[in-house]
Amino acid sequence: MEASPYILFGIAFGGLIKVFMPTDFIARHLGQGKFLPVVKAAVFGIPLPLCSCGVLPAASGLKKQGANNGATIAFLISTPESGVDSISITYALLDPLLTIARPLAALFTALFAGFAENMVHPPTSTPSRPTLILPMAGRSTPGATPFSGEKASFFQKINQGIRYAFVELWGDIAAYFFLGILLGGVITALIPEAFLTSYLGGGLSSMLIMLVVGIPIYICASASTPIAAALILKGISPGAALVFLLTGPATNITSLSVLIGLLGKRAALLYLFSIAFFAVLFGLAVDQLYVLLDLDVRAITGQAAEIIPQEIQFLSALLICILSIKPVGRSLQRKWSRR
Repeated sequence: MEASPYILFGIAFGGLIKVFMPTDFIARHLGQGKFLPVVKAAVFGIPLPLCSCGVLPAASGLKKQGANNGATIAFLISTPESGVDSISITYALLDPLLTIARPLAALFTALFAGFAENMVHPPTSTPSRPTLILPMAGRSTPGATPFSGEKASFFQKINQGIRYAFVELWGDIAAYFFLGILLGGVITALIPEAFLTSYLGGGLSSMLIMLVVGIPIYICASASTPIAAALILKGISPGAALVFLLTGPATNITSLSVLIGLLGKRAALLYLFSIAFFAVLFGLAVDQLYVLLDLDVRAITGQAAEIIPQEIQFLSALLICILSIKPVGRSLQRKWSRR
């Protein structure tokens, strides 16, 4: 209930980005130059609602379109670590400080990795390629056609964006989000508070433990948020939670193997090192900031959701559940058919 109004806002905004941003807008700006394309790629990636697997076909499209390696790496980092949907859910379930720290850490990590890649391996002149369609959802459909954004009226674009947001975009992450909700409940109910506090209560060791947990698993930015909220309420430090929020969505075994094929081993190692280093660095910095501001993270976690009347929360949760019936059902059916 607390997250639902913010989920609806986030995915609706993601749908509007899809229809009002031309399909070749990003690719046109990510070609030559060591620094400016990296900055553009990092900034463009922040609001896009793509998970770590969904971003791979988009990054591949950028690469084929002529984006240099640094810009591609920056896009690969900033996009899955953040997004309008995950930012809104972070504000609802966590607190304003972590809501700001999450995209800020994604931005700095993307800039560092992109700059480093282009300094070590300077981009060469590449001729412009025909415009490719960049998938904006978790799936990549061969032969897909873009929205007819140039010919559609303003209200048609709004309608297209809303349909995309609540059917395709939410359909891609619904099952993962509900899994995150369930895992958050399991953590709250079964894991003793003293256990988490003793190992993940703060300090470098806590960050490294969360690094080991977050890097290999696959979880989208939205689904990781309720898990982080449950962990914080059980006593882990906000910095350790931030490490999980940054590494979980950005890295997993599958995406790393694809990344090696796309950019090479050196670039993949730089990608992984940048994420790990800045996740730990920002985690330690966030913990110190809470101490300096004398903030109790457990006392303020989830308070942003209290400004939404309960009636709206209930109706939003009901709508989210209705929208999730088909995608969650399809996901369960696919899992069952594989057995």
